[in-house]
Amino acid sequence: MYNSIDIKDIDKIKIYDISDDYVNKNVLIDIRDKYEYILDHINRSVNIPYNYLSMFPDKYLNFNDNYYIYCNNGIKSKKICIMLNNMGYKTIDLIGGYKEYLDNK
Repeated sequence: MYNSIDIKDIDKIKIYDISDDYVNKNVLIDIRDKYEYILDHINRSVNIPYNYLSMFPDKYLNFNDNYYIYCNNGIKSKKICIMLNNMGYKTIDLIGGYKEYLDNK
């Protein structure tokens, strides 16, 4: 199963820090490389680079929370969302990625 929303709608979603103690919280994950995240990112997002998240999802995710995932242009985030959803995680791809977010900021 594949879930997605337009990245322009991210401001309509209550985002929690990954360490917040809520059940079924919404977490925003930036899967771009660390240097890209350091240069700029969406507020309240946490950086988990694509390679780390795809290789060790159980280290970063749980099966209760909702994960909104974005990359630079939407290609890698779609791919990893499909993979993670097939594993039972609740992920939502942010269509258009960070570039689209900047264009609509």
